[in-house]
Amino acid sequence: MSRPPHAPAQTSHQECVPFASPEEVWFWFIDANQARLDGARYTSARGNVRRPCEPVDILRILDRLYRTRRLMMDHLRVLRFYGVRQMAPESWRPSEARAATLWREALKVLEPVLISKGIMKDRVAGILDDPIVVPIWAAMQRDMGAGMNVGGGAFR
Repeated sequence: MSRPPHAPAQTSHQECVPFASPEEVWFWFIDANQARLDGARYTSARGNVRRPCEPVDILRILDRLYRTRRLMMDHLRVLRFYGVRQMAPESWRPSEARAATLWREALKVLEPVLISKGIMKDRVAGILDDPIVVPIWAAMQRDMGAGMNVGGGAFR
């Protein structure tokens, strides 16, 4: 027996690529649902980029957030309307100001859930792991550990 009896079969050898932002997750979800409504069949791991979830997973997350009253129907309506348009509402337009506020609130609620489920990569962890981008506090600790005089000198 090479694998446990209830382990899912590996359908692709591609590496899963988590989403970079909640907006990216949302627009992908809308595209996948629109394709399904147009008659396409969704098959796991058959796209150009392998994703760590299926559209139904996003639907379940939305359902749970709605049932626990963390998202209201207004949030869902705005997400759907602007998701179909494939663009976020713009807060500088008076007619979209309220929608932009609801959009930001909804994505702020969605983001930690998506990160905890591994659907989206953590933005802060991604910055800290990047060898090119070094936070100031990390550079200061590194320099102080090396015995360099940081912050002192001629300006005292």
